[in-house]
Amino acid sequence: MAAKKCDVPQNINEEYYQISSEILSSFPKYRPPVDLFSFREDIAVLAPYCRKGDRLSNAQVEEVAQLCADGMLFVSRSDHPIYSRHIVKQLDLVLQDRNLKEAEIADICIRALVMRYGEFYAQPVKLLFEPLYRDLMVVTEYLFADKHRVIGFARRLFHVQEPARHALNCLSLGLWLWMQSVSEMRRKDLDRVALALLLHDVGMSKVPAFVVNKKGPLKQEERDKIILHPLLGVKIMQKMDISFEELIRACFEHHERLDSSGYPQHEPGSRISRIGRLTAVVDSFSAMIMDKPYGSRREPADAARELAQDNRYDAEFTRPLMAAFAAQTFGQLIDMDAHLVEAAQQ
Repeated sequence: MAAKKCDVPQNINEEYYQISSEILSSFPKYRPPVDLFSFREDIAVLAPYCRKGDRLSNAQVEEVAQLCADGMLFVSRSDHPIYSRHIVKQLDLVLQDRNLKEAEIADICIRALVMRYGEFYAQPVKLLFEPLYRDLMVVTEYLFADKHRVIGFARRLFHVQEPARHALNCLSLGLWLWMQSVSEMRRKDLDRVALALLLHDVGMSKVPAFVVNKKGPLKQEERDKIILHPLLGVKIMQKMDISFEELIRACFEHHERLDSSGYPQHEPGSRISRIGRLTAVVDSFSAMIMDKPYGSRREPADAARELAQDNRYDAEFTRPLMAAFAAQTFGQLIDMDAHLVEAAQQ
């Protein structure tokens, strides 16, 4: 017999998540990691069912499953840090949970990608690329359903210099810029652009940490190591048989400049691909707003304005970026470094 869904008052979902069967099945069977609440139809309120960490009996496990099937099982939004840490590890669950708010989904997706990218960057092999790819495809599926959702990602910026954080800045802002520039968004194109933006700087994983973190000026031999990283990124991806055009171009061209002053090839603007020009803008912007061993960061609006005044970068992308920050298109910006620290303490 099909489960009968109860009519739950809408205001309950402001303070509680209604758990889906998919999410419940991903919890430890006998010790749920969150407080559970059941809906009492007779008085139209939620009542505590069990505390987080309590061991359920076999009968309670069956009862919880039935409550969930009937749409009568909830978790408090005060448990959001625990709930989101759980979903971060199984990101496809954000597509199943219709009670998550857009801001919550953006937070969870970014945290998942930071985790997956960090693991891949530390050891760039196919085995660690696959979970990163799966999670990125969850994000593109979510954004493809409604391109306006990308604003929730674009307002969440990192300021601590770290590879995964830099990659997420570039992904979020790069996708927003790309979506403004296309008249028709195809899922295949979205997937490829997203992967290119996220992985464009993976060659830096092969540059010694002492060079990357050096506070003073680089010696010539140290600069040479930096200059090689676009080529190293291409080689890493080709070794894994992941070498479609957008990704290779983003890896190889993100430090090229329209006036041929970039590297490694000193290509003129006419020979730099569109994805290369886009990636150059967001890569430089992210670097400018991050704290670095050799200098302080700029405010996002100042960094965007500076890029728009620099003719080495493509105005097709720098002008919309400057206009967005000037008009506060993204709304109140969120410092994701502080946000993650706060979530970890809860």
